[in-house]
Amino acid sequence: MSDFTSNFWAIYVAGLTIVSILACLLLLILTGKSKGISSSDNTTGHVWDVDLREMNNPLPRWWAWLFVITIVFAFIYLALYPGLGTYRGTLGWTSVGQHQAEVEKGNAEVAPLYAKFSAMKPEDVAKDAQAMAIGERLFMNNCAQCHGSDARGNKGFPNLTDSDWLGGGTPELIKTTITNGRIGMMPPMAAAVGTATDVKNLAQYVLSLSGSPHDSVQAALGKEKFAVCAACHGPDGKGMQLLGAANLTDNIWLHGYGEKTIVAMINEGMTNQMPGQADKLTEAQIHVLASYVWGLSNQGSAVAQ
Repeated sequence: MSDFTSNFWAIYVAGLTIVSILACLLLLILTGKSKGISSSDNTTGHVWDVDLREMNNPLPRWWAWLFVITIVFAFIYLALYPGLGTYRGTLGWTSVGQHQAEVEKGNAEVAPLYAKFSAMKPEDVAKDAQAMAIGERLFMNNCAQCHGSDARGNKGFPNLTDSDWLGGGTPELIKTTITNGRIGMMPPMAAAVGTATDVKNLAQYVLSLSGSPHDSVQAALGKEKFAVCAACHGPDGKGMQLLGAANLTDNIWLHGYGEKTIVAMINEGMTNQMPGQADKLTEAQIHVLASYVWGLSNQGSAVAQ
């Protein structure tokens, strides 16, 4: 792997680039001075379609000078911009820098509009049709990849349109989650629960908490083992938003449903991560996006004007 982290390839590519340009210039010079073997009538002797002959004339001057200009342009370009291995160019241009400049320009252009929404409470922003149209675009561009275009989520990705919030659903908590991201982790608990049979009994008890189909005998045997889970999910199984622990009584299954899935969760645990968006979105954009997300599960409170 050291071959891919050394400067060899950068030097190799830079050298190959320069040699290729110089070779083109040398080829132009040599072809301009030399002349192919021709017949007495100044043709190469090649004939097509009975009387179509190839003339042995030198390259047109305009074409040759155009080639020279192209070569000069190549050297100027490589001096100004990155193109020779790790050389950054005298202008210091980078695609990342240009993208950042364009993002800052765009943010500056819409800053007055966002300033209006930043001064409003999230609940009021969620009632503003213009703000919600902007929030929807922000959601489609940054959130829909995981939570779906309809925000109803998927296996492993929470539904944002219901009232089931792992970490809390207030506008302030939503804004914090979008800004900083969240890591939700359930550690493997099989060793603490006991045998494989104990794990299956516990899974049946968890199913019983939400009124899902279950084996009542196994669930009764697994109830005692639930003490291992109660530290996070609470003694009644209703979860703890402070810890991000799921409510096991509402029949909403983030990672799938059934004994097999629950047993796998107990045995293997699960880690979910939502990345923070602070490096992609401005504070004002996050304010509008959080208001939009809050409005998805509070349709009665956020009726568009």
